[in-house]
Amino acid sequence: MKRNILGILLAITIVLLSGCLYPKEDLAQNKIPYKDQIQSVQTAVDQFREDNGGILPIKTKEADTPIYQKYLIDFKKISPKYLAEPPGNAFESGGVFQYVLVDVETNPTVKVFDLRIAETIREINLRIKSTGYPPYKEEVAKNVYTLDYKQLGYKEAPVAVSPYSNQNLSFVISGHAEVFVDYRPDLYQVLKNTEQHLKPGEDIRPILVKDSMFVPAYSLPYTVKSETKEPVFMED
Repeated sequence: MKRNILGILLAITIVLLSGCLYPKEDLAQNKIPYKDQIQSVQTAVDQFREDNGGILPIKTKEADTPIYQKYLIDFKKISPKYLAEPPGNAFESGGVFQYVLVDVETNPTVKVFDLRIAETIREINLRIKSTGYPPYKEEVAKNVYTLDYKQLGYKEAPVAVSPYSNQNLSFVISGHAEVFVDYRPDLYQVLKNTEQHLKPGEDIRPILVKDSMFVPAYSLPYTVKSETKEPVFMED
């Protein structure tokens, strides 16, 4: 009888401890974006902005930082006064999402992007560096290419999981050896269902952002073909 009781107590202890010992960065909730978390950060940003004469709680970045990675929220400026602590899924709390602002001039709005994409790009860049040069494969647009991943030692081409459709997106590389996610499949789907009038030469990435929690991070600008209205890389 005592042995059974001890066994039960041991099992309960293991269950309780497993929640404490499980690595914080591996917790499932750290890998899922929640609207209420984004809204709580939005409320904190709005209150900070109101109390500070329109100043935004963002980190200082270089002027040429890509637009969707430029306005990173500085949680040190809003926590704990406006927000008890950064959301569990935020990078600052061991999560995989970076919180950013878009439309900073007119309507500062909180969005997120998945930092696991950055990790994949970092790995590709390390392999390119070890090879000594980018193994360009096919030109898909002016100054935009696919990569020969076999020359980089990959058995299968790396992919990024789309935050919009959950489909696998491929990577492309510029003539300056910068790696980007190719969001054309997502843009194609949105363009099929939008009534918004888009002009050739206009950056169409905002249509992905408009009704989503996500920004298309690590992306090149896209526009539409005048004849087919299909998404294409925007030429410099």
